[in-house]
Amino acid sequence: MGTIWKFSLNNGVVDQGGQPRRQLTSSGCNEPYKGRYWCPRKKWFRTSRCPFTNRRECQNYEVMCGSL
Repeated sequence: MGTIWKFSLNNGVVDQGGQPRRQLTSSGCNEPYKGRYWCPRKKWFRTSRCPFTNRRECQNYEVMCGSL
């Protein structure tokens, strides 16, 4: 059985399905991949860039509003 394709961030390296590359963003938020943007909090891709500048803003918004 084959492996499942995975996208992960580790120590400044993005591993996208076994193809490593250097991380382009400082926090890992909005890391681009084929016209989509990675959200490390949701561990999923978004169709548009996240409006928050870093993970701290994202966490503060979630605490104030209860969810994203």
